[in-house]
Amino acid sequence: MSLKRLNIRGISYSQTQNGAYALVLKEVDGSRQLPIVIGAFEAQSIAIALEKELSPPRPLTHDLFKTFAQRFSIVVKQVIIHKLVDGVFYSSLICERDKIEEIIDARTSDAIALAVRFKAPVFTYENILEEAGIQQHIKPDKELEMEELDGEEMIEELINAAAQEVDDYSKFSISELNKMLDEAVSNEDYELAAQIRDEISKR
Repeated sequence: MSLKRLNIRGISYSQTQNGAYALVLKEVDGSRQLPIVIGAFEAQSIAIALEKELSPPRPLTHDLFKTFAQRFSIVVKQVIIHKLVDGVFYSSLICERDKIEEIIDARTSDAIALAVRFKAPVFTYENILEEAGIQQHIKPDKELEMEELDGEEMIEELINAAAQEVDDYSKFSISELNKMLDEAVSNEDYELAAQIRDEISKR
């Protein structure tokens, strides 16, 4: 199975309610995007790592992991999102110490937070992109625009986020869910799109 490299496109959140966040990963040399629902703490950690001008007064958990790893000459070489089961993504950290590679199981949100800190590439398999990727039709002369989020504003919103009860989509038919998915993608509501996609996958 071929590996596809992904870049972080952004973190999407609802303007009207607090809750889960969608980390949006985009296929390099392609138009598919992979929205992954993550918690507020992990979203905050990724946002802080991406916002180079911001640094917390005390190290976050992922900062501590990086410092710990560096002290013992451990490097995160890459992250691979290798499995998708019932809407849950499974990832591995490919680490190296003394030219010996080790594979460590990790939650995808934690793996991405560490990949940003180690400047490590993120990959997934073609079959996962086929199953869970959302196709974006981008005009050749115009890159898809995403709302620019102020770094401090985003982090403040993430810190204040409360747990959100996920809507029940079981009452909708597949055709209704597909229409809802298309509408969510058109509105760039990746959090909602990921939830609807996961419901479709379960069917």
